[in-house]
Amino acid sequence: MRIIGGNFKNKKLYFPKNLSTRPLKDNVKENIFNILSHSNLIDFKFKNSSILDLYSGSGSFGLECISRGASNIFFVENDSIALKFLKKNIFNLNSHNKINVKEKSIFKFFENLHFEIYKKKFDLVFMDPPYNDKGFLDIIKIIKKKDILNKKHILIIHREINSQDNLEKLINVFENRTYGRSEIFFCNLF
Repeated sequence: MRIIGGNFKNKKLYFPKNLSTRPLKDNVKENIFNILSHSNLIDFKFKNSSILDLYSGSGSFGLECISRGASNIFFVENDSIALKFLKKNIFNLNSHNKINVKEKSIFKFFENLHFEIYKKKFDLVFMDPPYNDKGFLDIIKIIKKKDILNKKHILIIHREINSQDNLEKLINVFENRTYGRSEIFFCNLF
């Protein structure tokens, strides 16, 4: 696993080799970033953007955003093994000043969000929950209620192709792609 573009291009990323996490494959990540950069349906610029990476694992997605010019990122992860690798990757890229790591469940993060010292709304939210996790649908509802997204935000959700989550009932999906077992949804909430 590696950074595929930007200032840290080709820097190695470390990830746990256990069954509790599922790292975002380089080819899927590369396609996501190509769509973000080149799709006519998406108006997004990495420079100075604010990113929320939920279920962040070893941080592959968010660190790619930092490499491409994002000004700050919130990683939310509660798996202790994944957190060790996330912290190792952050240390190796020396980007501490742009990064906040929240070592808690996604639900706890949102419960305490009003206590966070954070003034800038998020431009992009990335969600990569475990394939068997249906609780992420409740997280989408919570995000809709919170005033944390810019008007021109993008929500990206990584799911298993056969998950049958009925996302279209909760969000506005404007593009989706399939890569092997992975299905990527590009959407917004309002």
